Amino acid sequence: MDPTSSGIAIAALAIAVVVLFVLVAMLWRRSAALDRRLAGLTRGGDGTSLESTLHATLERVGALSGGVEQLRGRTSRLEADQRVAIQRTGLVRYNPFEDTGGNQSFAVALLDANGDGVVISSLHARQNTRIYAKSVVGGRAEAALSDEESEALRQAMAKQDAGAKSS
Repeated sequence: MDPTSSGIAIAALAIAVVVLFVLVAMLWRRSAALDRRLAGLTRGGDGTSLESTLHATLERVGALSGGVEQLRGRTSRLEADQRVAIQRTGLVRYNPFEDTGGNQSFAVALLDANGDGVVISSLHARQNTRIYAKSVVGGRAEAALSDEESEALRQAMAKQDAGAKSS
């Protein structure tokens, strides 16, 4: 090989080495940028790894699931208790005797969601006041009711029917 052709070959190789060096430098920068982006994706906001962040999140979800189950149990108990709480009422005030003033006597029906409860009556006279209580099961009194007591029971049962329609 003559000296000019070997000089040209050396120059071409030198240019190739420089081009390859530039390409390696560019690829190295791109690789470093990708590493930074990947590190951002695999690290939590507090700098922990993605794996530990996911693990902590799963633990919190498990704790929340337990809390939801506890609330479900409490809600079931509250719903059962609510069924037997007084929810429907009816009140009738009246004057059973002509010698007393005002509607000081009353009949009140106090029922739960099943229509179970009591009708309480108070008869007020000048000399005394008498109070009576009669059981109600399923919306029916177990003893004979006066007109006022029947009306109080009807009012309470109507409210129960309206409540059942709205739910």
